[in-house]
Amino acid sequence: MTTVFTKRVRALAVMLAIISFIALLSVFSASAQNGSAYFYPGNLVVSRSVYDNNPNNIQVGTILPPNCTTGCATAVADGSYPFVWNNDTADASFGITSKIFLDQITPAGAVVNSLEVPNSSQNGVPSTKDQLVSSFSSKSEMALNLSTDGQYLSFMGYLAPIDAIDVSNSNTPAVFDASNPVPLNYYRAVAQVDQHGKFHFTKTNAYSGNNGRAAILNNSFGANVFYLAGNAGNGGNPQPDGIIIGAGAQILSQEVKAEVAQNPGIPTPVASFSITQLGDALDKVGKDTNFRGLTIFDNVLYYTKGSGGNGVKTVYFVDTTGTVCNDANGVGLPAANATLPVSGLPYSPALLQSVGLDPNNMCILKGFPTALKSKTSFPFGIWFANATTLYVADEGNGDNTFTPASGATPAKYTKAAGQKTAGLQKWVFSSGTWKLAYTLQAGLDLGVPYTVANYPTGNNPVTGLPWAPATDGLRNISGRVNGDGTVTVWAITSTVSGNGDQGADPNKLEAITDDLSATTLPATESFYTLQAAGYGEVLRGVSSTPGTGVKAY
Repeated sequence: MTTVFTKRVRALAVMLAIISFIALLSVFSASAQNGSAYFYPGNLVVSRSVYDNNPNNIQVGTILPPNCTTGCATAVADGSYPFVWNNDTADASFGITSKIFLDQITPAGAVVNSLEVPNSSQNGVPSTKDQLVSSFSSKSEMALNLSTDGQYLSFMGYLAPIDAIDVSNSNTPAVFDASNPVPLNYYRAVAQVDQHGKFHFTKTNAYSGNNGRAAILNNSFGANVFYLAGNAGNGGNPQPDGIIIGAGAQILSQEVKAEVAQNPGIPTPVASFSITQLGDALDKVGKDTNFRGLTIFDNVLYYTKGSGGNGVKTVYFVDTTGTVCNDANGVGLPAANATLPVSGLPYSPALLQSVGLDPNNMCILKGFPTALKSKTSFPFGIWFANATTLYVADEGNGDNTFTPASGATPAKYTKAAGQKTAGLQKWVFSSGTWKLAYTLQAGLDLGVPYTVANYPTGNNPVTGLPWAPATDGLRNISGRVNGDGTVTVWAITSTVSGNGDQGADPNKLEAITDDLSATTLPATESFYTLQAAGYGEVLRGVSSTPGTGVKAY
């Protein structure tokens, strides 16, 4: 017979077991950066930014940009989400720094854990400690890429405190542009994180006046350098030399010191492209390399340009052999003996103001668009399934033209809904050139408004358009080749809406499985949602987990 004493002993044993289990979990959580595994093979990582929804972040009537002296504007909304982004209608540089989280999920979308990147809002993280933030409304930031050995994940942000204003268009400390309307300076920085959740950061003076978008660590054969993608300049023309040097494709030596001990110098470009290589007239120096996407395949570095008022929105590659791309040749295919760059471009300083970085060592990948200022091509993320199959995310045209519901016709953003090449493009290499096989759109519901819990309904009074966002296309992507002849691609969506800044819209992580051998659009393939950003959140990048032991490139 069970006695009261026995029951109490058992209860005490259970209680002690629970306490021990909780203590074990606490140790695991606390030691995520000190030896225990945090990321697990086969899973995904999604970068997510969360806005500090504080009305006091800014007040109506505040002078914008901060410390502005000429051509200033005043804030039209306080810091309350999402109304705060209406300030973008007064200050084109408007943004507020925010926390970064790395969410580990299974390929099916189940959340495993979430790692907060060190930031100033955390206890024990003063300005002298390593930290990194994002600019909440900057839609092109926080791409995730695995290192060449697959052991580290890299992404870019800013060395700045939480809730700082207009950081994404500030100058960097060593590259000053007096014509930039944002008279502030902050370092850009690259974060790398391993499978234990341990961070290291490397500061840079690149991308003054704008933002770094993506970074890949080449740590093979002792290289230990980052390749970066981004944009520079937020001022007038002509741009200072440092803006031209610090734009586009950059190379950055990996640092092991704490951020406070680092003293980076002038940026180092790794590659350059000019539309004069296509026979077009020179435009604004440095803006032809306003890059967004970045990847490596078969020892070749690839970039995409999908925005900006200058240059060609298309897919590029870096030619380290000197045999394919040059000042007279702007289209080609990588050489068979190509190697990854380990040093900067040997440009001529005397030519910076007249022609920009010279000589040029980039080409448009043969078969991809070459037209200037395209209205239909907006490439962003890029992923090679194999040597003859390339997936390119097209983020869409950003046009938020809206048609209200009428009778049986539902409301929609009509220009977004009518796009033919927004979504996931599949390119196939055949007969010596790349060809667009088809574009996957099913399930994305382009242009169709969707609801977000706790989000405002109706129209934004500042823009006169609905608050409700709709998918416009895709940005960063990652993929895997499956054993059954298919590939699965995960993609972050872009949006259109009536928000004052569409980059602040809550967006989604989508997935699709495609027949790798197909060259015509399969009728049954469709995207499905794995993760949706909530109120005050945005999703930015996606990648496989670090530490798989499998080379990423």
